[in-house]
Amino acid sequence: MHQEEHEVAVLGAPQGSGPVMSTVVNIRSETVVPDHIVWSLFNTLFFNPCCLGFVAFAYSVKARDRKMVGDVTGAQSYASTAKCLNIWAVVLGLLTILEELLDVIKSYGGH
Repeated sequence: MHQEEHEVAVLGAPQGSGPVMSTVVNIRSETVVPDHIVWSLFNTLFFNPCCLGFVAFAYSVKARDRKMVGDVTGAQSYASTAKCLNIWAVVLGLLTILEELLDVIKSYGGH
């Protein structure tokens, strides 16, 4: 028998007459879920083809609500939809601006 094992066998369990105190530490994993609400608001105000910016804003608000009640999976789902709608709103908005710019250049190019 090793000396350490012998010491444990001799000492045994604590013999104190007082209650044994224990401390439990709950560590919550903070999962960051971006809700894209600022991007959605920007798209609602400036890039809103087919109301995609407004719909993205609605999904962003839903993602924020789900995050506040602790439903991380629901928040991620709504945030993913909002991100996709925001991307489409920016792409379609920029294409619309580009098309208008080309029309203006074409109309002034002929004199």
